[in-house]
Amino acid sequence: MKSFQVIIKNMAHDVKIYTTPTCVYCRHTKELFKNNAIEYKELNVAADVQAREDMVKKSGQLGVPVIEIDGKIVVGFDEPKLKELLEIKA
Repeated sequence: MKSFQVIIKNMAHDVKIYTTPTCVYCRHTKELFKNNAIEYKELNVAADVQAREDMVKKSGQLGVPVIEIDGKIVVGFDEPKLKELLEIKA
């Protein structure tokens, strides 16, 4: 039952990840999300000009991944920060 409660809690977050197809750290971030049942919206900034403009406006730079969790921006694969914002305990 505990793992079910963790999944429900994690689904409560609004998560977006700005990526490119060749970004290794984007893949690491998405793997972290998958392993912890985190639902997210992926925005490919290589193909989506509007997403790229939104990412630059929010983060001030062009590097990926840029992750937005409940309105907070994380630049790069900062696993401790991502776990903190997503309330992942392990």
